[in-house]
Amino acid sequence: MPPTMAPVSTDPRQAAFREHVLPELEVMLRVARRLTGDANEAEDLVQDALVRAFRALDRFDGRYPRAWLLTILRNTHYNRRRKRTPDLLEDEVAQQLPGRGADARDGTAEAALGKGFDPLVREALSKLSLKHRQVIGLIDLDGLTYQEAADILGVPAGTVMSRLHRARAKVRDHLESQGFGEDTT
Repeated sequence: MPPTMAPVSTDPRQAAFREHVLPELEVMLRVARRLTGDANEAEDLVQDALVRAFRALDRFDGRYPRAWLLTILRNTHYNRRRKRTPDLLEDEVAQQLPGRGADARDGTAEAALGKGFDPLVREALSKLSLKHRQVIGLIDLDGLTYQEAADILGVPAGTVMSRLHRARAKVRDHLESQGFGEDTT
C-alpha cells in the first residue's frame, strides 16, 4: 500500500504567510531581541506578532512585507508593555525602569557590549542615551533601513537619520578623546 500524503492546503492565507512572512522571521527575531532585551521574551513577542499577522493577511496588499511585519511587531510590543506597566506609571517613568534582560540592559546595549566589540567602542556605546543606542543597533548592527527603523521606533525616518548622525558623532568624539584615530607620528 503506498504511503498517504498529507493534503496540500489551498488556504490562500497560508500561501501568503509562506511568501511574505517566513522570509522575514529572522529580522523579526533580531528586532524583537532589541525591543525586549531578552531572548525568551523576544520569541514570545514574535509569536504574538505572527498570530496577528496571520489574522491580518487578507488585508495585506503584498507590498513592503518587512515594514508591515515590523509595524505589527512594534505595536504588539507596545501593547504587551502597556499591559505589564501599571497605569499609575507614566510612560516617561516606565522608560526609566531597568530593562527586562538578566543584567537589566536593553538589547542594543547587550549586543554592543558583547565580546565582539573593542573595549573603547563598548565604552563609547554605553555612554549613549537609549534612543541613540537603539538607532545604532537597528541601523548599524541589524542592518535595517532608515524607514524600517523608523517604523519600529514609531518616529519619522528623518528623526532616525538625525539620531543616527548624533549617535555616530558622539561615538567618534569619545573615541577621539581617548586617542583613537589621532595621528601618532
